[in-house]
Amino acid sequence: MIDLVSILDGNTFLVSDQRGDVEPSFDFPTGLFSFDTRFLSTWLLTLDGERLHPLSIDDARSYRTRFFLAPGEPTHYLDAKVSVIRSRAIGGSLNEELTVLNHSGEQFEFRLRLDIGADFADLFEVKSPRQKKGRTTATVNGNELRLIYRREAFHRETVITTSQPADIDVAGMTFHVRAEGHGEWTTRLHVETIVYGARGEDIRSTLRYGGSRDMATIEAEQSEFIERAPKLGCDCEPLATAYRRSLDDLAALRYESIALGVRLLAAGLPWFMTLFGRDSMFTSLQALPFLPELVPPTLQILGGLQGHRVDDFRDEEPGKILHELRYGETAGFEEQPHSPYYGSADSTPLFVILLDEYERWTGDSQLVLLLESAARAALDWIDTYGDLLGTGYIWFQTRNPRTGLQNQCWKDSPDAISYSDGRLPGFPRATCELQGYAYDAKIRGARLARTFWNDPEYADRLEREAAKLKERFNRDFWIPEKEYYALALDRDGRHVDALSSNIGHLLWSGIVDESRAGRIVDHLLGPRLFSGWGVRTLADDQGRYNPIGYHVGTVWPFDNSIIAWGLHRYGYREEAGRICDAMLAAAQYFNGRLPEAFAGYERSLTEFPVRYPTASSPQAWSTGTPLLLLRVMLGLEPQGEHLVIDPAVPEGMGRIELLDIPGRWGRVDALGRSRTPMDGRLR
Repeated sequence: MIDLVSILDGNTFLVSDQRGDVEPSFDFPTGLFSFDTRFLSTWLLTLDGERLHPLSIDDARSYRTRFFLAPGEPTHYLDAKVSVIRSRAIGGSLNEELTVLNHSGEQFEFRLRLDIGADFADLFEVKSPRQKKGRTTATVNGNELRLIYRREAFHRETVITTSQPADIDVAGMTFHVRAEGHGEWTTRLHVETIVYGARGEDIRSTLRYGGSRDMATIEAEQSEFIERAPKLGCDCEPLATAYRRSLDDLAALRYESIALGVRLLAAGLPWFMTLFGRDSMFTSLQALPFLPELVPPTLQILGGLQGHRVDDFRDEEPGKILHELRYGETAGFEEQPHSPYYGSADSTPLFVILLDEYERWTGDSQLVLLLESAARAALDWIDTYGDLLGTGYIWFQTRNPRTGLQNQCWKDSPDAISYSDGRLPGFPRATCELQGYAYDAKIRGARLARTFWNDPEYADRLEREAAKLKERFNRDFWIPEKEYYALALDRDGRHVDALSSNIGHLLWSGIVDESRAGRIVDHLLGPRLFSGWGVRTLADDQGRYNPIGYHVGTVWPFDNSIIAWGLHRYGYREEAGRICDAMLAAAQYFNGRLPEAFAGYERSLTEFPVRYPTASSPQAWSTGTPLLLLRVMLGLEPQGEHLVIDPAVPEGMGRIELLDIPGRWGRVDALGRSRTPMDGRLR
């Protein structure tokens, strides 16, 4: 496994090895990327023809890092007469400072070479290499190297400039360095990424956050963002570290969408640095009590891009909320359907859920009124296009078998939905959590209709439909002999009977009969699903179980946060606290930054959670996980004009103090101690 180092600012990011180098690769997503295009695929430093060896890396902040390097291969004794520091920062563009330090008392001359290249690969081309259809050229002008890619109207450029004289060719820059005894030499490099529009200008130039920004500006933005969040005081260092890291990463993951002009959350580095309907809404739910201002732009953009026609290529249907929006070459030339793509069956009910939860916290009725038609269209989709077989359930089957997603639930890898013996069902499929989301959306939609839309008849109808759905679901999905809900129904209504973490989402939605909740909790915290580090995506005795399989045995922090929320909803405080405790224990091994997923090995096998080899990090809904866990531990739930505080603090967690929680009630402080009643104070 290669250890990679990343820095990011919105959806502009750089991934390198531990030397700071980038080499051409289709195995790992290394390089400088912005808006789904790789603007640097080679960025390789040598000193007198030798590669450099990493001594240390300072990567405390998400948008900057520093590499300390020495020439030659390491031995038991390193007596380097010279070292190199690479200091880099990202802010729309890339800035890198190269410093050569002469540690001897004599003058030295060096040949410093930086190989530079850009393949302008679309992010989808990094995943699946293909022959580029455009033409790449390079020009040299003074201290500038310009790399150019054109394919019809699609035009991207990378422009590299240096502050020191250099011999520049189309493949890089060579510096002739002279450093006095105990002296140093420095040059500053600037890499500009240009996304040309139809009028021959960078289409980000009119965006507030779209162009190059200096470090002082970025630091001020980050600090201002973090300052708005509640202040945490606690006795648990892993919680404190994870909370601060979450705020830092959420700040860094914000980007300004081309042509939409609002700041949104990218879903995760490196593969998902764009708007995702499902991911953005789950992250918004996780962060809502802490940073409610993230929600309105997300809902407004998703409502504005809501499906309005039937388009098989994009899996678009009237009322459907998008899955993914891309800006790269393959989307632009419709080689991929992501402009936008609507291949998720859960984003549409989640839209209504988030809208209602946002109003409950903030009292912002204006947004509810503004998005009434979008919310109604989403609710209509559940009962029309969502119900492919007319059985009253949400089903999914792609309209685009060539490039569309097969599985359109959150576990969207091809083998994620299976019978207990490992067989895969046919399509369409109705996974259990989709029905829970639909139930919750109808309940919440009824509240919005009665309270804000002045439509009590519609509210009554939605409540009747929700009640019937709950009754039908508990009849059709329950497997009596196994005492849990089926992962899905196949097209013939048979149980897809694998035991999976999806049943935890049912608790969050409220669709589980109270009489059955205890058995679901037993399964979730039992040894088949609970690894000790968290709930696995698939139980360890199922046919497709693999502790390092993407959706078939790994532990997903986001998944666990929703499960903990559901446990708390049904009154299982201690069990919710166990999941919170496990997640925070895992977080300390990732420096507070929970990855997209980690291995599902039993905790007794290892003293640390095992990394999943290609997990995104930071990933938005993993970044939001510590926030939701904190909400669960403090038991924060809005009820009308009041905030109810009902604890689930794990034993040994100690004091948790959260100050300045924003909401419709003003600002609230919450104080909790393990095994003691909570004390909520209104300010």
